[in-house]
Amino acid sequence: MNDDMDFSGKTVLVVGGSSGIGNGIAHAFRTRGARVHVWGTRRSAADYAGNEGSDLSGLGYDCVDVGDPDAIADAPAPFAGLDVLVLSQGTVVYRRGEFEREGWDRVMAVNLDSLMHCCRRFRGDLAASRGSIVIVSSISGTKANKGNPAYAASKAGAINLTRTLGQAWAPEGIRVNGLAPGLVDTKLTKVTTEHPKRLEGALAAIPSGRMGTPADMAGAALFLASPLAAYVNGHTLIVDGGLSL
Repeated sequence: MNDDMDFSGKTVLVVGGSSGIGNGIAHAFRTRGARVHVWGTRRSAADYAGNEGSDLSGLGYDCVDVGDPDAIADAPAPFAGLDVLVLSQGTVVYRRGEFEREGWDRVMAVNLDSLMHCCRRFRGDLAASRGSIVIVSSISGTKANKGNPAYAASKAGAINLTRTLGQAWAPEGIRVNGLAPGLVDTKLTKVTTEHPKRLEGALAAIPSGRMGTPADMAGAALFLASPLAAYVNGHTLIVDGGLSL
């Protein structure tokens, strides 16, 4: 294994690591030697048994509602210190629910506000280890999304928060970067992936001719957290098979 991609002895927390992209990222770090803990929304790891895209074997787990700032502050520390913080939490409300207060508030709380609260919670640990933060946003943060205003706005905010924290915390030795996925087959994209005509149209717009996978996103996260990206800071890497072109 290339030493630059060996995370043996490192500690990694993946918020939203119980399924989908976050779960793929969590296992990518685990298979490269890291001790990995995830935060999810269900009471125990056993509650994910049998769920597609959820594999918590070999991972630590805590249930934390990141939409609640107090829950983030009160959650037990997964390790004595922290080397990598991956923020992959996210939610969406379909059927124009984000135009209403309840939908807007919930999506913004989970997709944007919680990013800052999690970063603040672990800032000291990451400064001590000269660690790295990886924020998962979306290409929806780079364009309009007429059906999901909160999702688009929150992801745009995530991209700019990545820039701002990258600038603000670099003197403390913390690198902050992000990745912006395109269409990845997860529970949040079932509205497209489970409808053949919608999926056909979506794939036609992707130059690479396929959806992304959690493994594709994990490769980008590993790079951004590794010494190979030691001079990369405040940047969001678009990982979308060319969709945004």
